[in-house]
Amino acid sequence: MTNQQTIALDAMGGDFGPDVVVPAAGLALRERGAGLRFIFFGDEARIGPLLAADPALNAVSSIHHTDKMIANDEKPSAALRSGKESSMRLAIDAVKAGDADSVVSAGNTGALMATAKLVLKCLPGINRPAIASVFPTTHGDTVMLDLGANLTCDAAILSQFAVLGAVYAKTVAGVEKPTVGLLNIGSEDVKGPDQLREAAAILSTVEFPGEFYGFVEGNDITKGTVNVVVTDGFTGNVALKVAEGVGQMTGHFLKEAFMSSLFAKLGAALASGALKRLKKRVDPRFYNGGMFLGLDGICVKSHGGMDTYGFSRAILVAADLVEQGYNKKVAHEIAQLMAQESQLAHENGKTEETAPS
Repeated sequence: MTNQQTIALDAMGGDFGPDVVVPAAGLALRERGAGLRFIFFGDEARIGPLLAADPALNAVSSIHHTDKMIANDEKPSAALRSGKESSMRLAIDAVKAGDADSVVSAGNTGALMATAKLVLKCLPGINRPAIASVFPTTHGDTVMLDLGANLTCDAAILSQFAVLGAVYAKTVAGVEKPTVGLLNIGSEDVKGPDQLREAAAILSTVEFPGEFYGFVEGNDITKGTVNVVVTDGFTGNVALKVAEGVGQMTGHFLKEAFMSSLFAKLGAALASGALKRLKKRVDPRFYNGGMFLGLDGICVKSHGGMDTYGFSRAILVAADLVEQGYNKKVAHEIAQLMAQESQLAHENGKTEETAPS
C-alpha cells in the first residue's frame, strides 16, 4: 500500500477488547506494510502497555482515552442516547470528522449500525445501508447482502443492494463483471413475493456494474452460482446462521469420526495435510469482516468472538475498501441507476398517456 490511511478502532468492543484489537492491528500492519495508521478508542491503561510491546505499531498509533463502552446486550436506542462518549461512538465520530478513513468494531451490531447510520448518514441515493460479507463456495467466494440490517426491503432497496454488492465484487474482489442473483424460493419468474419480482424487473432492464443472473435458491449460495447474492436482512441473517451452524456441526462430526477408533486416528494422521487445507479453506476467521455498505463512510463489523487473526482480517477489509475508493464508485453507480429508473418511469408514463382508452 502506498497511500496513507488512518483506521479508527473501537478497542473496547467484542468479547476480548484491547487484548485482541491491539495485536490484530499489529498483525494487519505487518501484513500490509507501510501506509496504515491507527487511532485506538478506549481505556488507555489497557491499551498503552499492549502498544508499548509492539514498537512498530506504537510508532503509527495514538490513543483516544475513554472508559465508556457499549455493552453487547445494550439496545440500539439506549446506545444512541447514552453512548456519546463510548469507544464505539467516538471511533465513528472520527470518520465523520475526517480524522480517520474508516472504523472497525467488534461491538454490539445493532448499536454499531444505528450509530453509524446516525453519524455518517447514507450515501446520496441510498435509502438504507446493508451488512455484507463474503462466503466461501465451491467456485471461489461470493458476496452476500443484506445479513441483518433491514428485516424487510422493497424492490428499490433490493436494486440498490445489487449495485452495492456488484461494486464491491468488482473493485475489491477483482471480478470484472460480477453476476448478481436475487435469493428466492425458486428460479422461476413467477415465484417469490412482489418485491422480489419487481426488483428482478428493474435489474433486468437497467445497466449497472454487474450482470443480472435472475433468481437463485439457497443451495446456489454455496455452489457459487453467482458472485453476489442479494436478499433482505431477515432471510440473509437466517442463511448466515444456518451456514455457521452447518460448519460447526461438520467440524464436530469430523472430529468425532476421526477419534472413534485407533484406525480412524491413524487415518486422521495420514490425512492431516488435507485436513489442514480444508480447515484453512472454510476458516470463518479468514472471512471475518461484515461491511456496512451504503454509508457515507467506511464501517466494518468484526464478529465479537474473533481472535487476533480474525480481527486483523476485518481491519484489512476496511483498508481495502478505502484504498479502492469504494464509496466514490458506489455514488457514481447509484446516480446512474437513479437516472435510468427515472427515464423508465418517464417512458412508462408516456406510454400510459398514449394508450387507447
